Amino acid sequence: MTNLVLQGPHAAANQLRAIAVLAAPVRVTVLSATALRCEDVAATPEVVAAVQAAALAAQVDATVIEAGRTLADFSLVAMDMDSTLITIECIDEIADMQGLKAQVSEITEAAMRGELDFAASLTRRVALLAGLDAAALERVYEERLRLSPGAETMLAAVRAAGLKTLLVSGGFTFFTDRLKARLGLDYTHANVLEIEDGRLTGRVVGGIVDAEEKMRTVQRVCDELGVPTSRAIVMGDGANDLKMMGIGGLSVAFRAKPVVRAQADVALNFSGLDGVLAVLG
Repeated sequence: MTNLVLQGPHAAANQLRAIAVLAAPVRVTVLSATALRCEDVAATPEVVAAVQAAALAAQVDATVIEAGRTLADFSLVAMDMDSTLITIECIDEIADMQGLKAQVSEITEAAMRGELDFAASLTRRVALLAGLDAAALERVYEERLRLSPGAETMLAAVRAAGLKTLLVSGGFTFFTDRLKARLGLDYTHANVLEIEDGRLTGRVVGGIVDAEEKMRTVQRVCDELGVPTSRAIVMGDGANDLKMMGIGGLSVAFRAKPVVRAQADVALNFSGLDGVLAVLG
């Protein structure tokens, strides 16, 4: 049996029901004021396309999913950091301290769309930060870093369900370490910015956490937990997240680039990160 979950933070009940009718559900369950679960739907390609088009027009997230899937089916939530768990791209905000945000953001965007090799693009961007006072990192964390909508609700729910959490990022340990402590995350992995005499050198210490390394990290943590990667929910927004999303049991594209949305099991374009909770019952 196939279900359809419709949700949108600003959706009216009549909008949700109008979209639901397109899928001819056997039953409709109200999950909240802004979410419905349509049970046993006619999930033909034509129906799904019509539902997705109507949902997009109404700023509603529509997820077609096998009935009965719950958080209990999973053991791990693996998340990207920049523009997924948090609302910013940290490297762009650091670059802003150098007056180079536009230049660095352009490279970041191209890398996230999959148009540039991630490792090479990161090396280029970090090189532009050479000489910056390392205190700028603290300023970015304190003044600009914000959690994405629904992040804390989602994390509380997965923790209560017994799942472990992994933050794996092509960003920097300066931020992942602080988020690990702040949010009680179980595992983190990211790049290390080299700092000498209180200033960034423009280099990364050790290997770069690229798409391959992100995938290997999810695999390593699942191995440590003694579970297959099919028991991982993997969330991301950029092209460098696709490989780790591809080995998970449920891939979630959050406010993601088109190439990522197209390949994900769940696309949350309007809902918060806690939208995954409605999808999983």
